[in-house]
Order: sequence, then structure tokens, then C-alpha cells
Amino acid sequence: MRVLGINALFHDPAAALVIDGRIVAAAEEERFSRRKHGKRPVPFSAWELPDQAAAWCLSQGGLRPQDLDAVGYSYDPSLARPAHELGLDDPWDFLRQAYAHKAPGFLAEALPGLDPKTVAFIPHHIAHAASAVYAGSLDDQQALDPCSVLVLDGRGEATSHLAARRDGPRLIRLAGQRLPHSLGLVYEELTAHLGFLRSSDEYKVMALASYGTPRMLGELRRHIYATGDGGFHATGVPWEQFTSPRRPGEAWSQEHADLACSAQKVLEEVLLDLARWLHGRTHDRVLAMAGGVALNCVANSRIARDGPFDHVWVQPAAGDAGTALGAALHLAADAGDEPTPMPGADLGRGWSDAELEAWLKRAAVPYERPLDLAAAVAETLACNGIVAWFQGRAEYGPRALGHRSLLAHPGHAGNLERLNDVKGREQFRPVAPMVLAERAAEIFDGPLPSPYMLFVHEVAPAWRDRIPAVVHVDGTARIQTIDREREPLVARMLAEFERRTGLPVVVNTSLNTAGRPMVDNPRDALECFGSCPVDLLALGPFVVRRPGGEQR
Repeated sequence: MRVLGINALFHDPAAALVIDGRIVAAAEEERFSRRKHGKRPVPFSAWELPDQAAAWCLSQGGLRPQDLDAVGYSYDPSLARPAHELGLDDPWDFLRQAYAHKAPGFLAEALPGLDPKTVAFIPHHIAHAASAVYAGSLDDQQALDPCSVLVLDGRGEATSHLAARRDGPRLIRLAGQRLPHSLGLVYEELTAHLGFLRSSDEYKVMALASYGTPRMLGELRRHIYATGDGGFHATGVPWEQFTSPRRPGEAWSQEHADLACSAQKVLEEVLLDLARWLHGRTHDRVLAMAGGVALNCVANSRIARDGPFDHVWVQPAAGDAGTALGAALHLAADAGDEPTPMPGADLGRGWSDAELEAWLKRAAVPYERPLDLAAAVAETLACNGIVAWFQGRAEYGPRALGHRSLLAHPGHAGNLERLNDVKGREQFRPVAPMVLAERAAEIFDGPLPSPYMLFVHEVAPAWRDRIPAVVHVDGTARIQTIDREREPLVARMLAEFERRTGLPVVVNTSLNTAGRPMVDNPRDALECFGSCPVDLLALGPFVVRRPGGEQR
């Protein structure tokens, strides 16, 4: 079964290709178009398709559009209701629904040769759920079967949440919260109230929360709470009664941080209640999570620590981009294929050494091919240089996981400010550590392994002064653990860095600047290196150095 998955309706348009249950490719349109999130989530953009991502996925599988057996579109307009019936203030939502109905025709135009009759509408939250339960696995590569699944986001067709269970090839729905109640939409409203870009900058609110105290929690609980039946109340929060709105670019106040902290805490409380309700129905050991709310790594850690499940697995592309993969996997499972867990998040574009060298020659920049790339990079990092790291296939999802990363020395506290300056980000934003999986437990306390940077961990007190650049204001870090077998080059770089510095940790943040998608192809990498104060670009086996830029 050859299945293409498509996410297009709201934001983060993406495509994924699954052949005989195996994930061949998955990519977000933003990496091709260079527009952050691909587009804004407004009804007028609903017609825009991930045509470049879809064409690349097909080429990766050696397929033409007419070779596809099925196309899964991660939204089912037959389940939708008019916005006013759902209690949503969106007078143009009918336009979004009209575009959704016409999606098969739009896809046939974007992918000449595609039969529009092969397009199937997959309910949005089913696609989210499938992206987690079919793609996930435990440490020993055991499939998540059976397992419980929790999906929370802004909205789907008529709901904002799904609680379900995987039993073999089946997904059994247990509960869903009808709109307008939505934890995702409430968090979006807070994001806008705090002066950030709605449906884009929610992670900034999570970071800001660490600077506050939850003194508004009691009042927020009157508006946001679990209802005891697998659902919740979350709508109509009078944000201005808590604090005045912050204008974009304006300095944040302690009140803003306290509101962010209080909202974060109430979100965690509701998610814990939902997890406990679900476990009470399934008694499963494993919980899989997806949906944009599942990118809240602080809440994920709370569920892992205080919840009833033994294991929590979160889809690394938990946002809407992941529904492209989920739609494809759902159709494959329905057709009788046995979905294979994803081998990692590196499902995007990659280039051969010869192709990378051709880019360097075309750019006419001096470069070299060191005998030991890992050692050359470690040496630059040990000298407190910043490294742009471009290796292998690009990541699927919003996290840089050792393929499109900016790397730095964690032992210098000033490197946090330095990296935020390089990227043009707010100074309250943290950066993350990467560490070998076998070394993680002595430094970080939290869910391990953590290969996808979707949980936060307490940093051991003895290590906080040794790696200050990666320690957030609350003493935590959002870590990525590195498996030697899956990521041998990154593992060798970490070992070489420790040999020089005594530190088994390296700073890892995404290879991009503020407001731009993560670097994806060699041109992006060269442009980013040329415009930012980065000391070394590691492009495959080649390095490009900035003269005099390493000793700092």
C-alpha cells in the first residue's frame, strides 16, 4: 500500500509517504517555502497545499502521483459544524470548510496525475492519534500496542481533544471535548494577550512561566478545569482582569510572568486529570500523546512524573504537521499493512557528500575536509566557538535533534545570551543540552531516554554551575539524549568534547534565526552561516571556518 498523507487546512502544512507500513519520508512545507509554519492559520489560506513537500516525498519513494493507492487528508469536513454552532467567533470559517470539501480537486491540480478519488478525509484528531500510536515505540522498539492515546490541540472539526485506545490495528474512541472548550485555544489567547504571535509563539509563554509564581491559579481554576467525564471546561477566560495586555516588543512585567506561570500550572492540572480518567478506563501501561498541546514539555514531564502511566511517548511532530504522517499511517493500518515505528525524526531532505561539495564550490567559499569531523567540531566548541551543524536528513517537527543545530559550549553562562543574540530571540528563552544516553542519569532527573526533547529534567545541583548555559531559571533543562547506534557522529563529537573539557554535554539549539524556519538545505545553511556570527559550519564531512572566530 502506497499512501501519501497531507496536512493543509490550518497551519504547518506537511506531507508524509508510507509504503507497506514503513515511513519513507515526511517533511513540512515551511522548509521548502521558507515561511515560518508554512502559512498563517486563517480561512483565506486554507487552500494552500504542501505541494513542494508532497512532490519531494514522492520523489524520495520513486513514485509518481498516479502510483499512489491512497491519499489521506487530515481533516474531515463532513464532521464539521458552522462556527456559530460551535461557539467560535470566526465569521469566515465557512470558507475554510469550502476549501476542505474541494481538497481532492486541489490536490489533483497540485500533483498532476493524481486521481482525486484516491483522496480520503481522515478526522483531524484520529490523524493526530495515529501519528503517535503507530509511529511510537518503547526503548526496545516494541510497538505501542496496546496503549492509550491523548490528543489535545486548538481545534479539529468540532472538538479540541480525543481520548482513545489502540488495540491492534484499531483506534477506539473513548472521549472527546466539543468546542468551544479548548485548552489549545485558551493557550493561544494567552499567547496573544502576552504580546506574542498566536498559534506560533506558545512555547515562549511556557518559557516565561518559569520566571513567575502561580498566584493567579485559584482564579484561573474557575475558568479552566476538568469535568470528571473525560472532558474539561476551557473558554471565556477574562485575561484583562488578570493583567493588562503586553504590546509586541514591549518589556514583560512580573505580572505577565505570573499569569503565564498560573496558566501553565492549570494546564498541567487538567492534563493530569484527563490522563487519570483515561487510565481508569484502559489500565494501560503506556500513554501516547499528540496534538499541539503535547509540545508543552513541562506538562509532559508532569504527566510522566505524577500520572498513572508507566511510560509516556510523545510524537516529535506533535503539532499539525504530524497529522500528515498520522493520516498516511491510519490508511495503511486500515488496509491491513502493519505500521513500522519511526526510526527517528530525521525523515526530511538529505544530500550526498558530492552534492554538498558542489554547493560549497558554487558558493566559492574556502572549505576543508578534516580527517576527523567530530574532533574538529569538538575543538571549535572547546575554544568557545559556535558551530552550525548540518548533517544527514532534516528533522520532522519543530525540534533540532542533531541534524540542523547550532552547537555551543555549555560551561560559559554567557553563551545563553550570546546564542539568543545570534538567533535574534528574547533573552528569557532557554537553550537545550544534548548528552549521551548513558551519561544522562547522573546529570538530569526526568524521563529517560529523551531522544526528542519533549520533556524537561531537573539538573543535578552538582552540575548546575558546570553547565550554566543550559540550565533554565527554574533549575531545569529540556534535554536530548543521544543513542550511540542511531547517532554515531553526534556521539563521537560529544565524546571528543568531553575529552577536551570534562563536560559530557553540548548546547543544542535549532539552526535558524528568529521568525525563520529551521535551515533545511545547503543554501539555507550557507546563508545562515554568512549572516550570523557563527565560527564554523560543519556541512556533512566538510567544514567552513570564519577567520579568527574560534578563540573567545
